[in-house]
Amino acid sequence: MADAQWAKVDPHCLGKPSDPGRSGGDNQPFIEAVLRIVRTGRPWHYLPASFGKWNTMLARYRGWVEANVLWRLFHVVSKEPDMECAMVDATIVKVHRRGQGAKRRLKARPSPPSS
Repeated sequence: MADAQWAKVDPHCLGKPSDPGRSGGDNQPFIEAVLRIVRTGRPWHYLPASFGKWNTMLARYRGWVEANVLWRLFHVVSKEPDMECAMVDATIVKVHRRGQGAKRRLKARPSPPSS
């Protein structure tokens, strides 16, 4: 996540470094872990060890979902999208007829042999 992106997101996260307890941890690695899970679509237990324990990250994610923090973050970043990347959903992509199982026909007929 770029510094400009993080500057928009940081004020809306739970906990600050000055807060006591677990909520005062650094939020940027956690957000990066959530984005990695979203990008890859893999289960939490495949999260690399560099992000910390996967079950700790999952528990933190659940807490943020219950507190509607991720919903607020979504609204913050969707107000001014940077259009750095776009996601293509299968609901907007049409499959070619052959990809759906249609029979393949020859378009051109072979010409008769010349005498």
